[in-house]
Amino acid sequence: MTPEDIQHEIRAIKQALQRAQFSLANERVEHLLSTSLSEQQRLEVHYLAAVTHRMAKQYDEAFRHIDVLLSLSPDYGRAYQELAYCHEAKGNRKEASSAFFKATHFNPALISSWKKLLSIYQRHSDATAVQMATKQIAHLQSLPAPVLGAYDLMYEKQFAAAEQVCRQFLTKHKHHPEAMMLLAEIGMQLKVYSDAEFLLESCVELYPDNEKAALAYQNVLSKLGKFPEAVQVARQRLEHNPTSFSIKTSLAHALVGVGQLDEAIAVYHDVLAENPDRPKVWVSLGHALKAKGDTPDAVSAYEKAIDYASDYGDAYWSLANTKTYKFSDALLAQMSEQLNSNAIKLEDKIHVCFALGKGLEDRGEASKAFNYYQQGNSLKRSTLQFDIARTEEALNAQQRAFSSEDFNKVEGCQAPDPIFIVGLPRAGSTLLEQILASHSKVDGTMELHDILGIASSLSHQKTPYPLNVNALDGETLEKLGARYIEQTRAYRQGAPLFIDKMPNNFIHIGLIKKILPNAKIIDARRNPMDCCFSGFKQLFGEGQEFSYSLSDIGRYYKAYEKLMDHWHAVLPGEILTVQHEEVLDDLEGQVKRILDFCGLDFEEACLAFHQTKRVIKTPSSEQVRQPIYKTGMGQWKPFDNYLADLKQALGGNTSVTNN
Repeated sequence: MTPEDIQHEIRAIKQALQRAQFSLANERVEHLLSTSLSEQQRLEVHYLAAVTHRMAKQYDEAFRHIDVLLSLSPDYGRAYQELAYCHEAKGNRKEASSAFFKATHFNPALISSWKKLLSIYQRHSDATAVQMATKQIAHLQSLPAPVLGAYDLMYEKQFAAAEQVCRQFLTKHKHHPEAMMLLAEIGMQLKVYSDAEFLLESCVELYPDNEKAALAYQNVLSKLGKFPEAVQVARQRLEHNPTSFSIKTSLAHALVGVGQLDEAIAVYHDVLAENPDRPKVWVSLGHALKAKGDTPDAVSAYEKAIDYASDYGDAYWSLANTKTYKFSDALLAQMSEQLNSNAIKLEDKIHVCFALGKGLEDRGEASKAFNYYQQGNSLKRSTLQFDIARTEEALNAQQRAFSSEDFNKVEGCQAPDPIFIVGLPRAGSTLLEQILASHSKVDGTMELHDILGIASSLSHQKTPYPLNVNALDGETLEKLGARYIEQTRAYRQGAPLFIDKMPNNFIHIGLIKKILPNAKIIDARRNPMDCCFSGFKQLFGEGQEFSYSLSDIGRYYKAYEKLMDHWHAVLPGEILTVQHEEVLDDLEGQVKRILDFCGLDFEEACLAFHQTKRVIKTPSSEQVRQPIYKTGMGQWKPFDNYLADLKQALGGNTSVTNN
């Protein structure tokens, strides 16, 4: 069937439901399910099947389709709403309440579920919950119908349709604040960050008293890694509302982003002194302490979060993510208990799965550990709209866009300041950063978003990025390079050189060398099996969407290798490949090689890198505060029996390679 035929059938099913023609609707549903459907179409048809059977009071069949829905998309709000209606019809009040709550959690635009929850809260005399639900219902009812509809579409991940509805509304109501914020949020979901930033900046200028717009603007600045600007916005908000809990915590988050950890930690302590029962704030405090190097205090903060909320998955994962914490029998049992609870939220379940995997791996129970890693990755991937083929095409586009004739040392900003460390996550880049940051002439910063931001700003022109980069004139290239140097100044401490350790910048090496021809680029490599499996075990805060499938991560590694081969071919001598295993085997030799590439004299401090005190925000923070050790090598081997998909994707390339 063509897409048009499928849409025609879906409309016919909806019409049959409106006329209570349940048998006809079910016939059309079964016919569609026997055809080839896209993932989104299959979701919609199973949803309509569940509605059909519920309205026909065929609840067992409705439950069956809902089970399929939630296996395909465990964060599908309308599926939980349908589940709640079925439980309600069967008199399962507790299960209905839980399902209505999950429906509103995943899709806050579902007024019907909010109204059901309000009745439940009123029945239980829960004044706080009644107030919250009443406020949300009033807010939703105040929205223009198209805006509410666009919210609903966005929460159900129909981003293109949501964007179309929102833009149509804004053509008639040009500066409607809620529509502007919604369009920005859709842009964030679609990773069109520069458009989202512009929309929210405009909204704040037009409506300076709109606290929701100010918060959204600050959030997008943080997402873009523009933490200095986020700090400024937070301080301005705090002047108008000095007692706000949420503004204080958002200020602390932005302060962590710029590395002002002492002030951030003080703000978190101030908030917790008045609101000690806030597990998210305890975890945020733990992150700040961990970045500073105060691991024991960070662990205490994470454990405090668990004391206040035993179902808060991020606290368990944060403990595991120190990489040095060993779970007690009691905590492992507590995590297992939480995982088996029907009330556990999806996000918490994902976090607990990864934490249990790490805890059991530390005990040598590879089979059980892999089951939890697999479950966590599968759940996480089901919440994403990631297609490895699209990513492979994006990397291929970089190869098509740049040839050796496109580069020279004349155009662009001539500043020699940046040293880019690129590669895949978990490839040893934090160790290289720590070594270099121990040099007196090099500032360590963090994973800066600025190159990604510049690439994003070039992505929505008539000729798309990266194909448009070579059309930029010399003045534009110089301005973009100077913009990068200026934007990153806030993260530096005064040394002549600084490190930008954003792994994904390997994609944008062509852009980097066009706007910053004197930048140094170091490619961090690690044994493919170690690198990929380490990524598979890691629950990333954001991004790295390729890492939640063994097949995807293997294909991504191959695409990365292919692109790096291209960069080496078109930029000979401009990129230094550093193999992690060689650093472990010959630290001094590799350190001298790296320093020579960067034009730096040898300093002993680079060998004693673990003694360097600095902010480190990556998962490897505790590992690089220790002397060199080799226990990370071959960690995939106990899991060998489970890694066939990874090996197949790597195409037999499971050994160390060099350029």
